[in-house]
Amino acid sequence: MHVAVAGNIGAGKTTLTKLLAKHYKWEAQLEDVVDNPYLDDFYNQMERWSFNLQVYFLNSRFRQVLQIHQSGKEIIQDRTIYEDAHIFAPNLHAMGLMTNRDFENYSSLFQLMESLVKGPDLLIYLRSSIPNLVSQIHKRGRDYENSISIDYLSRLNERYEAWIHGYDKGKLLIIDVDNLDFVDNPEDLGSILNTIDAEIHGLF
Repeated sequence: MHVAVAGNIGAGKTTLTKLLAKHYKWEAQLEDVVDNPYLDDFYNQMERWSFNLQVYFLNSRFRQVLQIHQSGKEIIQDRTIYEDAHIFAPNLHAMGLMTNRDFENYSSLFQLMESLVKGPDLLIYLRSSIPNLVSQIHKRGRDYENSISIDYLSRLNERYEAWIHGYDKGKLLIIDVDNLDFVDNPEDLGSILNTIDAEIHGLF
């Protein structure tokens, strides 16, 4: 079984992925932010490094999906290949931070990869307001995220909502995280687990 957690920067994807992996004894596939050689450069000079960064993520995520399906294990994935292609890359292109030529090249590569993989059995989307995202980003204090603007987050949120509205790759569970504290409040985590249990039982 392949479960994936989707959501904007600061929505709590990695934290929830780790908590669910621990609870269900799933293997966690986390996003490669520590070893990503482009992130610092990208946030300092987005226009120059946007294509490189997006191709790096696409390559990394495609490899993850292939490994997930070949492993036969129960795996939970932090962010999906679809978010790169439907949200982050088009947003950079729309903001003038990725050229038409690079965006067309990127899109062509994604379409080829997409034809070779299937979507997760269950997608969990963490819906969050901008103030909550900003608060969470500041709380975790990653240096390279200090320059993320509210405008950038807002654009991403709009694209996330549009993508989720038309999502058709499999089962979808939407969790509004603004008023949830699934880290420090066991009841909040419990309510999420109950909702996921109901969805998982519906898969079999």
